[in-house]
Amino acid sequence: MTLRQDGEVFVLDLGDDENRFSPKWLSQVETYLDVVEHTEGERALVTCATGKYFSNGLDLAWLGQHLDEYDRYLERVHALFERFLTLPFVTVAACQGHTYAAGAMLSLAHDIRVMRSDRGFWCLPEASLRMPFTPGMSALIRSRLTPQTAHRAMVTGQRYGGADAAAAGIVDYAVDEDDVLPAALGLAAGHQQLAGDNLGAIKAEMYAPVVAALTGALTPVE
Repeated sequence: MTLRQDGEVFVLDLGDDENRFSPKWLSQVETYLDVVEHTEGERALVTCATGKYFSNGLDLAWLGQHLDEYDRYLERVHALFERFLTLPFVTVAACQGHTYAAGAMLSLAHDIRVMRSDRGFWCLPEASLRMPFTPGMSALIRSRLTPQTAHRAMVTGQRYGGADAAAAGIVDYAVDEDDVLPAALGLAAGHQQLAGDNLGAIKAEMYAPVVAALTGALTPVE
């Protein structure tokens, strides 16, 4: 994982593997977000990745070996979603590859989403995995998608390619592979002047019910 700057736009590259939410991975993201948040002046953030995946979501292998840490782990995941949702600057997810499960939810926590049009899927496979959505996850998804799209994505686990995801309103733009990051950078740069406490307050008020759900009680592990 790396963090760099392109003018006033910070670029957070999640990495070149499945980018699952391991505790170490979560700590790295949290540290880099601290850097961007503590920077003064105009700024925006693009989150991208390198390789086949944007993110494949929760680290189920780690979680299976640490069930005693289930609640704390999900609290950190929820906190990450809540933080992205209310950051005081514009965020753009550049989804160059598969964006699945909690990785898909992370993309929804961004202000704007750009997806590759020719390859890769956006998908919420929890139903087929026999994994329930927590109240916070459900609230996040339903706050960003139409009821029909949320239902189809959550209940059937439909896989959306870039064009279909754009048509369904899951992502804002579907572009060629080589244009994903440049498009995201251009969108972020076009809104960097909005950064500041006022923007953070607008987001926090707009998504207050989602924030409450993400910081509330967890669904017990089954």
